[in-house]
Amino acid sequence: MVQKYKRRKVLIMKRDGKQKGKNNELLKTILLIVLVLLCIAGAFAVYYFNTKEEKDEKELAYTELITSINEGKIEKIEMTTGSGTIKVTMKGEGEEKDREKRVIVPSLQAFMELIQDKVDKDGIKINLNQKPVNPILRISDTLFSLLPTILLVALMLMIFKMQGLGGDSGKVYGGEDGSKKSEVRFNDIAGLDEEKGELIEIVDFLKTPESYQKMGAKIPRGILLYGKPGTGKTLIAKAIAGEAGVPFISMSGSEFIEMFAGLGASRVRKLFEKAKKMSPCIIFIDEIDAIGSKRTSNSGSETENNQTLNQLLVEMDGFDTHETIIVLAATNRPEMLDKALLRPGRFDRQITIPAPDLLGRESILKLHSKNKKFAPDVDFKDIAGDTAGFTGAELSNVLNEAAIIATRNKHKEITNLDIENAVRKITVGLEKANRVVSEKDKKLTAYHEAGHAVVSKFLPTQTNVKEISIIPRGLAGGYTMYKTNEDKFYVSKTELLEKMVALMGGRAAEKIALNEISTGASNDIEVATGIAKDMLTVYGMDDKLGPISLKVDDPYELQIFGDKVIDEVGNQIQILIDDAYKAAQKILVEHIDILDQVAKRLLEKEKITSEEFEEFFN
Repeated sequence: MVQKYKRRKVLIMKRDGKQKGKNNELLKTILLIVLVLLCIAGAFAVYYFNTKEEKDEKELAYTELITSINEGKIEKIEMTTGSGTIKVTMKGEGEEKDREKRVIVPSLQAFMELIQDKVDKDGIKINLNQKPVNPILRISDTLFSLLPTILLVALMLMIFKMQGLGGDSGKVYGGEDGSKKSEVRFNDIAGLDEEKGELIEIVDFLKTPESYQKMGAKIPRGILLYGKPGTGKTLIAKAIAGEAGVPFISMSGSEFIEMFAGLGASRVRKLFEKAKKMSPCIIFIDEIDAIGSKRTSNSGSETENNQTLNQLLVEMDGFDTHETIIVLAATNRPEMLDKALLRPGRFDRQITIPAPDLLGRESILKLHSKNKKFAPDVDFKDIAGDTAGFTGAELSNVLNEAAIIATRNKHKEITNLDIENAVRKITVGLEKANRVVSEKDKKLTAYHEAGHAVVSKFLPTQTNVKEISIIPRGLAGGYTMYKTNEDKFYVSKTELLEKMVALMGGRAAEKIALNEISTGASNDIEVATGIAKDMLTVYGMDDKLGPISLKVDDPYELQIFGDKVIDEVGNQIQILIDDAYKAAQKILVEHIDILDQVAKRLLEKEKITSEEFEEFFN
């Protein structure tokens, strides 16, 4: 117990010493800046007071002086060695002080040669003052000449300090300095059983690297985690560090890139130097696409990105195989990464972190339900069925929003209705029940949403309607919500075609029932056009074009297909959209009575549940 206390005391003293050192360094920087500013202010003051008397004197232009000498108006000229100004006394009546003027002369030697004959002829008195210039004034002049350089250097120092040049690279968890350890474990992650099994080997290697080295196995240099945002990539990295019990150095890809050339490469070097001292350890680079994107031959800021990436490639290849350092990286855009970064020997393993399936969503909901009170009738399996495609972060947000809604409504427990309202808020937007909507817009919205629902009912591949509403939510004037009770990994051509028909149901209902069309179908048309385009250019589902892919990174690559193919794509997209629109109109014409009934019920109640909707067909 005493040893633990002593060790903790030593760690605290080390940490306090580091903090004190940082504070002292900051204090020194502030004092240096203050000293420079005081010197500049002093130079200004000296220059001002030493030149005040000269500034008070009347000035005469150099050209006017030459003219006055030629016209014989000058009585006396007084010069001081080392000075660029002379004092002349004009002829005339009055006191001498009133007739004195100051003249700035470009060159005293040239001036003397120019007026020598005139001086001898007119008898102008010339007094040469051998008294040197005020040394304080000379120093102030020197400071003024160096002032731009001093200010530039001070500004550069301040910017370097602000940008962290020479500072620590990455945030450390679980280091020897007593920094906080990662408290995340694999038990805190749900819905990724296979991915966790793949990473258990990494944890075992970090704990007992000797057993693998005896077998001749090489250290995995890097592991790339990629998937949609919110699937748990960063959480998995923290869990690996927490399970292995080793230092975890975390850094974002954007932290490497700054405005100064070479700064990113310098930070990469310092990051790996720190890792070598802490070995065994984990380096985690989040959003690695910020520095790992494909290299180009362009100049400017992209050159800095290339240098940073080159340094990262060298470091990942360069550290000794006996150093137990593993680089974890996460991205949601793996197609952006340079191929040299993805080869074996750098990122040996590339693990996809997918959106959770039905069982995964249920386990995630149960995990995030801890410390929350739920009503007895809340079934997480049903919630998981209604949230197909949701990521772990989105499911956590659903339960959090449900807890907030329950608290706002003074509920003692979170109910099913609270969770459904949370799902609607996240997927559709905030309900705006108090928004004033005209009767004309209400009627148009009612027929539009009724059109979607009725058309979907007669399409075999489309899911059942869960709710229809004409209460505005977010940017939408109304919505039709469908049940999502299964996870789809493949979609058939028939399902895509019928999805387009369902999307065009709103526009078709407006035209048939009201003989009018509105801007409300703009998003439906956009989605339908996107489906038609993907069917032709990505999935190769057109009989005329055949099974070819027109998905290219550079538009110029389309030239190999010729203009005929491109024109055919445009024609076929238009045909698919027109056919979907006609199919939707046909369904609604055949069931116009049901369309009218659903629209009228929406105008009365503003919302229709799935049970109420099914009654129209019974």
